[in-house]
Amino acid sequence: MRITKIIFLFILIVSYHSSGQHKKDKFLFQNPQLGFEERVNDLVSQLTLEEKVSQMLNSTPAIPRLEIPAYDWWNETLHGVARTPFKTTVYPQAIAMAATFDKNSLFKMADYSALEGRAIYNKAVSSGRTNERYLGLTYWTPNINIFRDPRWGRGQETYGEDPYLTSILGDSFVKGLQGDDPKYLKAAACAKHYAVHSGPESLRHTFDVDVTPYELWDTYLPAFKKLVTDSKVAGVMCAYNAFRTQPCCASDILMTDILRNQWKFTGYVTSDCWAIDDFFKNHKTHPDAESASADAVFHGTDIDCGTDAYKALIQAVKNGKISEQQIDVSVKRLFMIRFRLGMFDPAQMVKYAQTPESALENPEHQMHALKMARQSMVLLRNEKNILPLDKNLKKIVVLGPNAANSISILGNYNGTPSKLTTVLQGIKEKVGANTEVIYERAINFTNDTLLVYQNLKNQYTYDGKQGFKAEYYNNKDLSGQPEAVRTESEINNFWQEGEVVVKNIKGNNFSARYTTNFTAEQDGSITFEVSADDGYRFLIDDKEVVNAWQRNRWGEKTFKLITKKNTVYKLVLEYWQGEGKANIALNAGNFEKTDFQKIIDSHKDADAFIYVGGISPQLEGEEMPVNFPGFSGGDRTSILLPKIQTDLMKALKTSARPVVFVMMTGSAIAIPWEAENIPAILNAWYGGQAAGTAVADILFGDYNPAGRLPVTFYKSDSDLPSFIDYSMDNKTYRYFKSSPLYGFGYGLSYTTFKYDQLKVSSKVKKGQPVSVSVRITNTGKTEGEEVAQLYLINLDLSIKAPLKSLKGFERINLKSGESKTITFTLSPEDLSSITTEGEIKQYSGKIKLAIGGSQPDEKNEIKNNIVTRIIQIDK
Repeated sequence: MRITKIIFLFILIVSYHSSGQHKKDKFLFQNPQLGFEERVNDLVSQLTLEEKVSQMLNSTPAIPRLEIPAYDWWNETLHGVARTPFKTTVYPQAIAMAATFDKNSLFKMADYSALEGRAIYNKAVSSGRTNERYLGLTYWTPNINIFRDPRWGRGQETYGEDPYLTSILGDSFVKGLQGDDPKYLKAAACAKHYAVHSGPESLRHTFDVDVTPYELWDTYLPAFKKLVTDSKVAGVMCAYNAFRTQPCCASDILMTDILRNQWKFTGYVTSDCWAIDDFFKNHKTHPDAESASADAVFHGTDIDCGTDAYKALIQAVKNGKISEQQIDVSVKRLFMIRFRLGMFDPAQMVKYAQTPESALENPEHQMHALKMARQSMVLLRNEKNILPLDKNLKKIVVLGPNAANSISILGNYNGTPSKLTTVLQGIKEKVGANTEVIYERAINFTNDTLLVYQNLKNQYTYDGKQGFKAEYYNNKDLSGQPEAVRTESEINNFWQEGEVVVKNIKGNNFSARYTTNFTAEQDGSITFEVSADDGYRFLIDDKEVVNAWQRNRWGEKTFKLITKKNTVYKLVLEYWQGEGKANIALNAGNFEKTDFQKIIDSHKDADAFIYVGGISPQLEGEEMPVNFPGFSGGDRTSILLPKIQTDLMKALKTSARPVVFVMMTGSAIAIPWEAENIPAILNAWYGGQAAGTAVADILFGDYNPAGRLPVTFYKSDSDLPSFIDYSMDNKTYRYFKSSPLYGFGYGLSYTTFKYDQLKVSSKVKKGQPVSVSVRITNTGKTEGEEVAQLYLINLDLSIKAPLKSLKGFERINLKSGESKTITFTLSPEDLSSITTEGEIKQYSGKIKLAIGGSQPDEKNEIKNNIVTRIIQIDK
């Protein structure tokens, strides 16, 4: 045995020297001819305890003596690479991508996003910027939590309410993002938030969740299991909340028993950001950072994101609360990911390291963003085929708070594209030159009193020049000398997180001061409105009149100034920005209540009204200090469409002109009046950079819609149980006992389809797969896509099982009159349910299959759109 080892070492040394690596490699771990495990072990063996702990923070410092570069693990690519200083392709929000019911489209989107991410990382390496956030290759996505309640503000980041749909789409995303190279990862995906996490946002740092073993394994874990065991996801993010009294990041059940022992997960785990602090600050399960950090690492949480809590690990080792060998386990997992990403190998060895800058916003990527936007949109109603509209109408009036809202179409966790198209722009570009398109905002999301802005540009001057003196500071408190000073004609700025503001300042952790002199042109009054992401204060003649210096995301405040003609007023607006998107705007005008009848009377000659409303990421999202009627903290307190929007559409309906409702949202909205009275309703989600083009394509017939709802649209708030109740009783289509407004899987088309020739064995042996085929025919006059869905319906009410559950779907295109036969294969696991103890058990006896373009009991079901069969599963 000893001779064999000597021979092996000799061969290794010869090959090492012959490769020329010895000329440049100072350390064994730098030799790319060796295996990753050996290299990782060598690297970690040379680190001090302090250096090891430093590598367990999301922002890791360089270790110059070992030539290890700094690296920040935190990056996002939920629907396109997000928050970088570079322009990137922005696809529809995650919930919208789920509405495509197209795993191939999602795979391609993730593949394209990884290419753009590689191009950005390659630029970061070449410029020595690997220590910066949002430039790395470790993406903390996808969000595969189950969207169990439509009030959750972050539900827009998920793939909907169904475990099967979430699993399949999440699998496609991970495989597309991570690539198929046998050695190197294209990028590293991360499944979050593990586990049993879906609001409320206001309680996420304190909430202790307990669900039954059945619900845990039937609803909350299937997608995580799929991504860990089949997709081989590189990372997992543990959630803020506690599970059965233990914080998720230190859960015996979730982290040790299931993730590491049952699923054999060998990748890395990051905490959600600031989650370790929650152990001792909010959950009160640990006395201090030292105990919390030791327990989290013991349970396999390798990275502490957002804070320095893990720095206490040094003292924890010295005090015997955790061993240095346990620290080594985490550090090795982290460096293994970096090695698999090719970060320690010559660029010529890693094919992804050759990705050029031209990959950013590649034309193919932009076309795919348009394709997915089209695919995602769901036609909810089309009474008397009012859609598609004629492109040659003489006059169209476009109204509503989302018609020209570029924030809504981008969703959250988004990048910044070079070009985006709002619905108003899309319509203007679509119609003929002879069509007049009028825009009336008319209302805000929740009220009908608008600040009617006036153009005061010529009344703002500084040092004899029109505009504002703008001073930008590379800190959050306006301290020291400004990094840059320039003149700006107005204050109306919006920057994505990480986007360059000016010089060395990016769109986070900076401050600004804007100064001008305002000359009043008449006696009277003017109302100034300041809106900003984080803190601001507004001063007039050196007197503070508005103070919102504390965090004020998406907040707006106003001040009414009584003016005297020709009087000059000194205006100063000071602003600071922390994390997240940055925006600061100063507008002025006077408030006016919108007269709905006046709008109708002034547009009696309109051929159609297109109302673009719904809600927005300005109202729903992650832990937001928003407090408008129906909204609180990022979540919703009511799922009803805000009353003022319904009131406006009621008024529009009296015009006797066609009314089209384009609804933007990241969650299910209850629209009972609209569902009965508005002839055409298109759910457009947050459709990404090409949303406006896609909406116009559908409204005017250049694209036939086929999107399907990935969530149940309920009728009213009374349909919903308590938001903090994580049991699945009477929730989602799988357990909801009443009739929804629009069911999961629902969506209309401009054509019709017929299902027939269903073929499946009437008797099935337990443990064997089942093949199911069906023919689909386009029976209409228009080419279109159809989403075929296969459901299992439980006939044995004595067992614990969903009322029905999706087990297969496929999106196909059919020309008029064309037929295609598609085949589904049901695995034994598909034909199984979860026991009350959380074990998987295959069905016995009779079970019903249903295949069609919607659920089998969808009230809006089209004739001949569902075929069913009862099969017998023998023991």
